[in-house]
Amino acid sequence: MQVSIETTSGLERCMTIGVPAAELEEKVTSELKRIAKGQRVNGFRKNKPLPPSVAKRMFGKQARLEAVYQQMQQSFFQAVQEQDVKLAGMPRFEPTLDEDGKDLEFKATFEVYPEIALADFSKIAVERKSAEVKDEDLETMVETLRKQKAQWQDSGAAAQDGDQVNIDFEGFIDGEAFEGGKVEGYDLTLGSKSMIPGFEESLVGVEAGAETTIEVTFPEDYQKEDLQGKAAQFKIKVNAVKAPELPELNEAFFNEFGVETADEAEFRTEIRKNMVRELDRAIRTLNKQQVIKGLLDSNDIDVPSSLIDQEIDRLRQQAVQQFGGAQQFDPKQLPAELFKEQAEKRVRIGLLMNAAIEAENIEPSAEKVEQLIEEVAATYQEPEQVREYYNNNPEQKSQVEALALEEQVVEKVLAVAQVSDVESSYEEVIRAANQPA
Repeated sequence: MQVSIETTSGLERCMTIGVPAAELEEKVTSELKRIAKGQRVNGFRKNKPLPPSVAKRMFGKQARLEAVYQQMQQSFFQAVQEQDVKLAGMPRFEPTLDEDGKDLEFKATFEVYPEIALADFSKIAVERKSAEVKDEDLETMVETLRKQKAQWQDSGAAAQDGDQVNIDFEGFIDGEAFEGGKVEGYDLTLGSKSMIPGFEESLVGVEAGAETTIEVTFPEDYQKEDLQGKAAQFKIKVNAVKAPELPELNEAFFNEFGVETADEAEFRTEIRKNMVRELDRAIRTLNKQQVIKGLLDSNDIDVPSSLIDQEIDRLRQQAVQQFGGAQQFDPKQLPAELFKEQAEKRVRIGLLMNAAIEAENIEPSAEKVEQLIEEVAATYQEPEQVREYYNNNPEQKSQVEALALEEQVVEKVLAVAQVSDVESSYEEVIRAANQPA
């Protein structure tokens, strides 16, 4: 087998491969026998092999097409191994010489992974936040949990911040009703910030049975482009005003959050433990985000378009699943442009992380893997079952090992990066970690 490789552009390569005629003919003969086996042809006895000349006349073209494609695949991947090519994505094959009795020649066009020489980690600047769970944070969390289980009761009074109003409303722009602006029987908690700015604030003080008109402006980044920045009027009818009735801190309430106790102090201790775990994860998330940003900013690399295309397909699948996974909807109908920027960033991060893992010779730490599994297990009532699940499921455990590798890269970078420690609050850290990266 003769092989030559040339660079066509960037990460794209073109490999020319020559295969001896005899090697190809063996495949053609084998494929012809496979196709002809069991074929029923008028004039020939059932279950008897067709004469070679008849089989070739009837199925020779099909057999050669199949054999050539198989040969191109086999020869290409053999050449990739022999030439130590770091293949990214699948190749495109093009036969350039394909004639009976002659050597087969074909071209394979493909992309390779970029060669990455990582910039010095010590140039990366990281602002490392630190925080603790204070008593007031615990109190806020307990009140938040009570509000989650609140029962709504008619208040008979004017609506206050934190109350729930049931409303009918219709929106107008320049006196014309707009699509999607009319809703009936909508439950809205004042202060939840679930509506556009000014909407909820305008309803503080209303009473059941009241009708009012408010004026608000849609944000410039509103999800519906035709409404962005537009001034609007909403006609609103208030059907009911309800105030929250918070549950007592008792055994029934504690049990709803998986804490089997009647002791309030023990309940608060468990909630604090969960908050500490959440805070630790949030700090690690923020550190990781900054390290990744530092790697992206300090390393300009080429990215194989084939890997971006694969990531776009994954994002399409995720988008369809998030919206109910419609069985009749083909994810490829979603425009690639919607996902291209995110896909390219993901691929770039993956390449840089892998480069760091290779450069630092990092192996997944058993201690780190155990820590990550333990964090998940601690959130379940039967943690031992979770540990067994991961330890007995190689595929799931490999995903944890991948996360462990990423965290170990972050630790390597933080060890030499320009780190400035900044004290923060529990709420600030949690909020920051939940923002889109």
